[in-house]
Amino acid sequence: MDFYKRVEYVCRQIPCGRAATYGQIALLCGMPTHSRQVGYALNKRLSSPDIPAHRVVNHRGYLSGSASFTFPHTQESLLKKEGVPVTPEHTIDLKKYGWHHTLDDAVRFRAYFTTHNI
Repeated sequence: MDFYKRVEYVCRQIPCGRAATYGQIALLCGMPTHSRQVGYALNKRLSSPDIPAHRVVNHRGYLSGSASFTFPHTQESLLKKEGVPVTPEHTIDLKKYGWHHTLDDAVRFRAYFTTHNI
């Protein structure tokens, strides 16, 4: 299993205007206790334009990955550009703007990982 490839694939599926949590990504990758590794993976690959790392926040909606971007307000800026309001405390409303994946999404990801041997 290549956890980082799984993280990249799942993150690419986060819809524009939505955000996911590190734990949510870890769960969808089949490793529910690896949320810190999701953060590490994104930190190492932020320069890749096809991975919307700005859409990943902590479990409380806090923009905890902001420091990993070249400029501190990049994550906030990109989320606002997608219509996701950010509070002065650097949080988003996950109930309203969170990515509410389905069981079908999880099954589809599992099939993709199996098919691509990752």
